[in-house]
Amino acid sequence: MQLPEHGANPRHVYEKLGMTPPSRILDFSENCNPAGPPRAVIELWPEFVTRLHAYPDPSGEPFLSRTAEYHGVPKASVFAGNGAAEILSLIAERYRGKRAIVVHPTFSEYEATLKAKGVEIERIFASEVDGFKLPIEAILESVLRSDALYLCTPNNPTGVLPDREDLLTLIRNAGEAGCEVVLDEAFIDFVDERRSFIAELKHFPHVIVVRSMTKMYAIPGIRLGYAVAHPEVIAALKSMAPHWNVNGLAAAIGAVCLDEDVYRETAIRHAAEEREKMSAFLRELGCTVTESEANFLSFKPEDAGKLYTDMLAKGIVLRHSENFRGMDGRWLRIGMKSSAEMEELRRELAGALKKPDPRS
Repeated sequence: MQLPEHGANPRHVYEKLGMTPPSRILDFSENCNPAGPPRAVIELWPEFVTRLHAYPDPSGEPFLSRTAEYHGVPKASVFAGNGAAEILSLIAERYRGKRAIVVHPTFSEYEATLKAKGVEIERIFASEVDGFKLPIEAILESVLRSDALYLCTPNNPTGVLPDREDLLTLIRNAGEAGCEVVLDEAFIDFVDERRSFIAELKHFPHVIVVRSMTKMYAIPGIRLGYAVAHPEVIAALKSMAPHWNVNGLAAAIGAVCLDEDVYRETAIRHAAEEREKMSAFLRELGCTVTESEANFLSFKPEDAGKLYTDMLAKGIVLRHSENFRGMDGRWLRIGMKSSAEMEELRRELAGALKKPDPRS
């Protein structure tokens, strides 16, 4: 039985498994900021609603200009999209009939969009024995015969952030080989904006950075993301996108979100604190845990399938890894939520993971 390909929408999981959902569900399968949208978004809602009667700006203003300012890049280097999902689909069109490298385990939308465009996919696997670090030598050999390399930085679902020198080595070699690099930075703002590759793009015109507004700002319902790249690449993406691809409310809300410095700093601290507590807890119970730097982590219990369904029965939804190649259902992912919710999860996991005392 195929479980849903993504986290969130937990009732679909219960439906697929033929389980009756409990009245209260705690969803750790999605990984948005548990604080909810910035307060400014709520306070300005009456103003945002006035935009409903007008067509949106076709380029995604005022979000486009605010994004360019935020990253210190020209507006011509930014493309606003209807979520990162739309952007990944448009990028995949660049490689129609060509060859792309996807390093697993990773976000399933890369392969989904590439397959839809008839792209030949070469799969490379990061080893769990090596902590899911990028297999640099294997990738370097593959870029010589490929048109694109997809990397998730930090990776989803492991949360592992590639070493900067390793990343630069891959990008430089890919450029020399005529291979573009797509960097998905959907979760980099939970690490440190200074770890983003956007500031380096002026030296690497073959790199496309994809960003999401969904995770940090807890606004998945409006669908908003953006790409930053060389102006020629951005112009090509725009030429393939439908007119008014970003709605007016999303563009206005996104511009406000980028001004929320304290909000971001608070979210980074909270994610790090809860991730460290959960990592230590799981290791004490004998689980293998990824060295995540994001607002989620993956762990491998003795029996992931049983734990997954046991938690569902208690109204707790973890993220399965059935569709993460290289994890193949043996791992589970936890998104960081409020401190109270994380404590409740630890209590339930303690009971489920604790082995019985053989002396009793």
